[in-house]
Amino acid sequence: MGKSEQAFHAPIERETSMFEQLEKINARPKPFEFYTAYDLWTDAHTSKRMLEFHLDGKTDTSSRNAAFVDRSVDWIAARFNIGAGKKIADFGCGPGLYAARLARRQAEVTGIDFSKRSIQYAREAAAGEGLAIQYVMQNYLDFETDDRFHLIMMIMCDFSVLSPAQRSNMLTRFHTFLAPGGFVLLDVYSQAAFDEREEKALFETNLLNGFWSPSRYYGFLNTFKYEKEKLVLDQYTIVEAARMRTVYNWFQHFSPEELEEEFKLSGFSVESFYSDVAGAPFMRASREFAVVAKKL
Repeated sequence: MGKSEQAFHAPIERETSMFEQLEKINARPKPFEFYTAYDLWTDAHTSKRMLEFHLDGKTDTSSRNAAFVDRSVDWIAARFNIGAGKKIADFGCGPGLYAARLARRQAEVTGIDFSKRSIQYAREAAAGEGLAIQYVMQNYLDFETDDRFHLIMMIMCDFSVLSPAQRSNMLTRFHTFLAPGGFVLLDVYSQAAFDEREEKALFETNLLNGFWSPSRYYGFLNTFKYEKEKLVLDQYTIVEAARMRTVYNWFQHFSPEELEEEFKLSGFSVESFYSDVAGAPFMRASREFAVVAKKL
């Protein structure tokens, strides 16, 4: 083969390689095929950004805004008669926004989260206030305890990011961890929210304003909808100079009937539904809704 032929063929080989990479980036995974929540919350850069969002009391990015959290805790305290002697577990507690407020009402609170940065902040904040909160840095899917709680919370739609097997495991653990007659309070995404989502493919330099890395990167966002499962995936592929990684954010959407069935299978009775964890009356048009379930 002559030099002219080599020069002609080389660019084609590189183009094919790039095409194959793009095909892989834009491929639709099977429902819950990959689980990367740990990577998102423990990466040094993204965990710092997530904590910043948590502590920004004006936004609803990682936590809901401070005014809502205050209103939510007021409702929780009244709904579950929170006070001295009440034991609460907050699964996915983050930097302790709910845990601290409930501890100020004399509840005995345990917070579980696998973000080292968030747990460190929560412990320092509790120590500064003299609050005796037990914070556990661990994936809540693996959490074990001999404590028995009167209330278990999982707020900010954490339940919706779990696969069916993970949800079943979580509810079984909740049932074990609860005292007789104890309650679970959690919120999920609704089918109304599923209907609003649309599939898309997006590419940007430094996608999400540098959220994914302190260095320059190229970001791909693929949003996939799974009609049968009522499931949405936001798939982020981040290409940096030294590495390429993919983060899978799954969002299960529920009807009240479907959520109630999952609780029944794990030994719970659903007492009521609300449009949020601040006790707003339930409406099917709400993008999220909350459930209160009692251990049988």
